[in-house]
Amino acid sequence: MGVLCALLGAICFSGKAIIVKILYRYPGIDGETLLALRMLVALPFFIIIAAWPRRPDQAALSPRDIVMCGVLGFLGYYLSSYLDFLGLHYVTATLERLILYLSPTLVLMLSVMLRGIRVSRLQMVGLVVSYIGVALAFAHDFFLATSPRPLTGGHLALGSILIFGCAVSYSLYLFGGGELVKRIGAVRMTAFSGGAASVFCIFQYFVLRPMDHWSDIMDFPRPVYALSLVNGTACTVLPIFLLMIAISRIGSSAAAQIGMVGPASTILLAAIFLGEPVGPWQVAGTILVMTGVLVTSKTAVRGVTR
Repeated sequence: MGVLCALLGAICFSGKAIIVKILYRYPGIDGETLLALRMLVALPFFIIIAAWPRRPDQAALSPRDIVMCGVLGFLGYYLSSYLDFLGLHYVTATLERLILYLSPTLVLMLSVMLRGIRVSRLQMVGLVVSYIGVALAFAHDFFLATSPRPLTGGHLALGSILIFGCAVSYSLYLFGGGELVKRIGAVRMTAFSGGAASVFCIFQYFVLRPMDHWSDIMDFPRPVYALSLVNGTACTVLPIFLLMIAISRIGSSAAAQIGMVGPASTILLAAIFLGEPVGPWQVAGTILVMTGVLVTSKTAVRGVTR
């Protein structure tokens, strides 16, 4: 059961980029709208989970814990998701997943800079290998963008920077949430942080839209709402708890290793649903990133995967 939950969770997370790329094909859809629709769906689930009675071994939330959950929600679920959705305008789903998969390497770098953790030579090799892999995947997207029938919207460098910013923001969430997870539990922290992020995302939509355009969110084609429902449940809330079940049964290390199926599943899903071609540079880059992250993540701070 633990292995199955880890596997399904990784695949569900991978589906998020596919759904976002499909939704961008509809007129009038932008990152702010997609983010608001996604978190409108997820918010009731976060509220229910946050209201669930805590276990006896978990500490009650102090005002400082609540503020910390808000800060972590801003970094890990609002800012990172916003940058991710904006970046998906310009890059393929596979490149997006590979860049996001660098999060453990970024957490390791933060641990070195802020906590004085020493990095072994093998881990340094893993870091270099990971980023070489992303460079190969970037080259694959570059040739796609310059082909007669490009699959991306241009501005590949901008999109990659936005996605990398997403990875940095989420790494700060993982790094900063380590102590809070020990105090209140990963599920409760995720629920409160996700709930706070949902409020940020919905508030942003209404701030950025004139009042006479607020009703636009109710006038999209039906597939937009159906796909947003899937995005908010099967690709947001469900995989979080599948991962929690997996960690409780097989441990975080085994769950993280099984989660490495994520980039491979993204390649497959992108080829099936988006028509993204699979090239040798992309495959080689994926293998290098997965190998490098496996090596460097040995000392990375554990947390809830996005």
